[in-house]
Amino acid sequence: MTQYERATTRETRVVEPAETVTTRTDEPVTTVRTTDRAYTPAGPEGLSVVGRFVAFIFGVLQALLILRIVLLLLVANPGNDVVAFILSVTDPFVEPFRGMFALDKVGADRGSVLDVAALVALVGWTLIEALVLAALRIFARRPSEI
Repeated sequence: MTQYERATTRETRVVEPAETVTTRTDEPVTTVRTTDRAYTPAGPEGLSVVGRFVAFIFGVLQALLILRIVLLLLVANPGNDVVAFILSVTDPFVEPFRGMFALDKVGADRGSVLDVAALVALVGWTLIEALVLAALRIFARRPSEI
């Protein structure tokens, strides 16, 4: 949230009789200068923090899905603990996208697999992330234009 402080500075200038400036009255000429200053407190706003957290979580999910695709393409050993972990963690996120197309996997002679469902899941979760971040931006407060 932005906090505003309005500072008004008054300058008074007296016209000397020797000057060629003429006024309608013999009163001194007064100039008023107004300055607006906007102060923003340190640190991000609450919705900005939530947006960063959402982007981080979806970023981790997207990285894991990309790792899944690469591991299956390179015929990684499913007996390896790291490979098994990545495949088991990403399974629940790929499952809603299985069966969306008639082709879920494309295999090769040596066991290499292109997991089409994981590619569709990657695109799908990225679109969901964009929708969530757009929904958060609806509630973001922006300073008023002066």
